[in-house]
Amino acid sequence: MTASPEFTYFVVFAEMRTGSNLLESNLNEFDGLECLGEVFNPAFIGHQGCDEMLGVTQKQRDLNPFALLDAIRLQDGQAGFRYFHDHDPRILNIIMEDPRCAKIVLTRNPLDSYVSLKIAQATQQWKLGDVKTKRSAQVTFDPVEFETHVTQLQAFQLRIQRMLQTFGQSAFYIAYEDANDLDVLNGLAKWLGSAARIEKTSGKLKRQNPEPLEQKLTNFDAVRDGMARLDHFNLSRTPCFDPARGGMVWAYRACRSVPLVYAPLSGGHDGDILDWMALIDGSTRDKLLHQFSPESWQHWLRDNPGHTSFTVIRHPLERAHDVYRRQVLHGARENVRQFLARIYDVTLPEKGALPDDYGPEDHRRGFAAFLRFVHANLNGQTGMTTHPAWALQSDLIADIASRGPIRHVLREDGLQDTLTVLGQGTGRELPPFAPPSRTYRLTLSSIYDAEIESLGRAAYAEDYARLGYANWQAGPQ
Repeated sequence: MTASPEFTYFVVFAEMRTGSNLLESNLNEFDGLECLGEVFNPAFIGHQGCDEMLGVTQKQRDLNPFALLDAIRLQDGQAGFRYFHDHDPRILNIIMEDPRCAKIVLTRNPLDSYVSLKIAQATQQWKLGDVKTKRSAQVTFDPVEFETHVTQLQAFQLRIQRMLQTFGQSAFYIAYEDANDLDVLNGLAKWLGSAARIEKTSGKLKRQNPEPLEQKLTNFDAVRDGMARLDHFNLSRTPCFDPARGGMVWAYRACRSVPLVYAPLSGGHDGDILDWMALIDGSTRDKLLHQFSPESWQHWLRDNPGHTSFTVIRHPLERAHDVYRRQVLHGARENVRQFLARIYDVTLPEKGALPDDYGPEDHRRGFAAFLRFVHANLNGQTGMTTHPAWALQSDLIADIASRGPIRHVLREDGLQDTLTVLGQGTGRELPPFAPPSRTYRLTLSSIYDAEIESLGRAAYAEDYARLGYANWQAGPQ
């Protein structure tokens, strides 16, 4: 059976742990409907371990996602895919503008999806087909992590809602609880234009964690405090109907003894500055005021008129090199590592200690590929969303300034002098800033040349111009 020509393909907007695998399994029970998985996931194509879909390889998709989109449109019957907030952003406007693309929005209580995600990460069990293989774990509720989770969900769903309104379209909203409801599923098929109906659901997947919430958390009492941090309206239903919320301010750090607050930028040596602020308080960095909610942040501002606020910027090339070294070469940016291997044929050593034969030329080749990736990513030419670690510092500063004035934007290479001067704004003489010296085997100095500078300038042209940076010169690394 074929679907109505009104819709020729479909997309399921969802997130991890919202029941998208279950919904896909049930959609595939309908004759003429086929959900192909997460075909625009930067880490794989369709499903984990797959590197080809409809004759399009993962590398070809990374270079040109529209070829795969065209292949999906041309399938017999009605094909579709699941799309999460961090999937290839290049296709979003195309599918949202296309009235032939049916939009399905799957939602789940953010608290349930957060706890489910934590359990899946702890057990490494992402789907359950047989209850005999079920793995269980109790996890810890982290209010800051939960706020990040909720904000991420809301931001994406509000964006989808806005685009639907702008393009004059509607979507089929389905909740996690209804993803296995036979009547709702048949109604969805009817809405898609399919004449097919099913008499039973797939049965291939089982709900993984049906236990009450208090049995899944080691600190259930912390949930109430976590909820208090949120300006929520109806958290148990569709987040896109919640009122818009301001940007998170939980990352801010403030001294207790003086009205001094620091707004970190991702990709910096925050620990050195936090240790200096702790020295001012005569304490430790974990005792600094932090985990601000929007309300507590406003209270702090009112209670500290004339406060001294600052952030710290780095030379774009040095920041990029530090992010590459810590988060790609030695860290957990597996999606970036895979991208560098697929697109630029750069094979990085296993994460951890570098082998003895990994020298400056290997390091230079990998970093040059990373700069090319950043350039493409910041221009919307990759299938990955932009992470704050390599985003433009000038954009991050603009976001911070939208929540409160930043009185001082300081350069990292002059902090020994400028941080001490901040004491004039606090009415107190501040201790000197003396970060520990660091020694690395592979430094930016060891690989820097005109090409590296050129690649850095191409990727971060706006930061070079807006923040007034010249060519990089050897300094702290």
